Amino acid sequence: MAKILFVMTGADHLTLADGTRHPTGYWAEEFVAPYRAFTETGYDVVVATPGGVVPTVDRASLAPEVNGGQEGSDAMIAALDAIAEVRKPIDIEEADVADYAAVFYPGGHGPMEDLASNADSARLLTAALEAGKPLGVVCHGVAALLATERSDGSSPFTGYRVTGFTRAEEVQTGLAEKAKWVLEDRLVALGVRFSAGEPWAPNVVVDRNVHTGQNPASSAPLAAELVKTLG
Repeated sequence: MAKILFVMTGADHLTLADGTRHPTGYWAEEFVAPYRAFTETGYDVVVATPGGVVPTVDRASLAPEVNGGQEGSDAMIAALDAIAEVRKPIDIEEADVADYAAVFYPGGHGPMEDLASNADSARLLTAALEAGKPLGVVCHGVAALLATERSDGSSPFTGYRVTGFTRAEEVQTGLAEKAKWVLEDRLVALGVRFSAGEPWAPNVVVDRNVHTGQNPASSAPLAAELVKTLG
């Protein structure tokens, strides 16, 4: 059975500019919706994290207000509980892109804490790009691209059209002024062509084998695009 690699944050917090820790992790919908899309199409999923730690779900992503009410919240919690792969991740250091049909990065603020500077993740991203493997990255997961920056300031992703969680959206979360940096600003500085859609509305951008989604609402449409690409 063909496999898809999910690279996920191992962080349970985001260190803010004043040194305090904002509880976070991965965003539930951005893991569950793509997982469902891929497994229902017949793919196996392997989860990888830095050090092979079990990833932490951002508790805010399980709240009724972001899941259409209590029923949706209960369904999201039940869906996560049913996914065994998320509780037995491999170390990303051991992951080889050649073993997978595609690579997918869920978001949540956690990737800003660890994947944004993780060399093993950067190796996987670069290998997927160079091999032409379908690469899907959503929301704050796009922070992982920052780790691919070379000493001269360029990146293998320089010039690629991408999207991700926007400055406007971060302002609305209340973290734009508290965080050490804002994702959209850092991506623009990296040299990618950032494409911002309306806040909180689905927005999927495809440039060659790189598929990116702007926010949680983009995770299911992004996965659908990848499924079409995989054929």
